[in-house]
Amino acid sequence: MKAKYLSLLLVLVIAAPMVFAGGGQEASSQGTEPIVLKYAHVGIAGEIQTKYADTLAKRIEEKTDGRVKLQVYPNSQLGGVSEMVDGIKSGAIDMGHHDFSSLGKYMTDMSVFNSPFIYRDVDHAIKAGDPNVSPVAQEFSEELVDIAGIRLLGVHYRGARQLSATYPVYSPADMKGKKFRGVPVQLWMTMIEGMGAIPTPVEITELHTALMTGVVLGQENPLENIYAQKFYEVQDYIMMTSHMHAVLVTFINEKSWQKIPEADQALIKEAMVEVRDESVEWVAAVNDEVKQKLMDEGMTFIDESNGLKIDEFREAVLAKLYQDFPNWKPYVERIQQIK
Repeated sequence: MKAKYLSLLLVLVIAAPMVFAGGGQEASSQGTEPIVLKYAHVGIAGEIQTKYADTLAKRIEEKTDGRVKLQVYPNSQLGGVSEMVDGIKSGAIDMGHHDFSSLGKYMTDMSVFNSPFIYRDVDHAIKAGDPNVSPVAQEFSEELVDIAGIRLLGVHYRGARQLSATYPVYSPADMKGKKFRGVPVQLWMTMIEGMGAIPTPVEITELHTALMTGVVLGQENPLENIYAQKFYEVQDYIMMTSHMHAVLVTFINEKSWQKIPEADQALIKEAMVEVRDESVEWVAAVNDEVKQKLMDEGMTFIDESNGLKIDEFREAVLAKLYQDFPNWKPYVERIQQIK
């Protein structure tokens, strides 16, 4: 009997390490499972923002050795802008990107980053919007985490908006009393009025006809859109005002962010800075190509070298902006101080 008990004890002693080793291997296996984040945006194939999301997904997977992966859903596959933002708030979607103003439903002042004439140039626009380097954007991010459980992570560049018209424009005086199309949003209406014109809401689908028939004499859009919409058929001049720099912000559900180890969080931010800077180069390359195409179609470009008075536009538009959005002035002043 004694020998029987000794044999059983020996079996248990030998088996015990195997049991614990097995448990350890299972935990280790679970620990190597990648974190997969659903990433949504509304961009279509060929757009800068679509290239950004795809490049970012690849870069993050490379930098984290596959520990973090983005599952990208473009072209509004997970809903339009409003649905996407709500999905990220609820956690049904982990990440996404769009204009700062898309988060205005939770923080109305977030749209200040879309304001016209508040940036000196592309580099300034990027620095001002990136929460990793901008104290203003960082404060908005911290507040947004408290209000909506959403964190701002980084930005990328989509391009600048320019004026086009049937006649040459050099200053706000040239637009006085003239009807110019304004995006049917208060900030755009404020801007067009500040430029001296009568803001006239026209949907993009009706804009070509409105320009052709003289319902409006001009409009504003990125060069790529001006070419894609064939406005060169009904407009002769482009004014390089660069009045709005389209900086799109990438944001993430806070709970999703906290599931990522700190070391990988740092690698994700590193990847975002790299792709952010690359997006500026992409836009520059596209703009050069599109500008040449527009000139080939007969459009004339007006900039500061041949008489465009950017300072007069900036002064007039900011005066109107502060009148319509008085609480934005302190934000704008702080943004303009960013070097």
